[in-house]
Amino acid sequence: MQFEEIKELINEYCPTAILSEDLASHPNTLEIAKDSILPVCQLLHENEKTYFDALSCLTGLDNGSKAKTMEVIYNLYSIPYDLHLALKVILDREKPEIESVTSIWKAADWHERESYDLLGITFGNHPDLRRILLPADWEGHPLKKDYEEQEFYHDIKVKY
Repeated sequence: MQFEEIKELINEYCPTAILSEDLASHPNTLEIAKDSILPVCQLLHENEKTYFDALSCLTGLDNGSKAKTMEVIYNLYSIPYDLHLALKVILDREKPEIESVTSIWKAADWHERESYDLLGITFGNHPDLRRILLPADWEGHPLKKDYEEQEFYHDIKVKY
């Protein structure tokens, strides 16, 4: 199945899901409406023509306070069909929330926790959304562009 056929499949199932496309990126990328990410991922995973059985990577991105947006990027792979596809969702930076895809791909669990921990992106219906790299009482999210490192953590100098 080619990229255009994947787009057609998504458009048939969820006509308002695709907001834009990027053919210059590798893999080709579709920007998906926030409320459509779960049904689109479910479709791509379960459809016998695509069967995206692997979530290779899920990552968050802070576009900064000027853009006022964040992104979640999903890199999908279909092992039987050797298909690659990236999905991107733009989130409001003030309240970065999106539904978890752990119900589709178990691998999303730790990827989503990392994006939560380092960027503050909340994944609704995640089975165990808590920090994964930093201590539970750490203040802030260090990969946000406006993050200011705390001077001390439990009387240990952090900033050098």
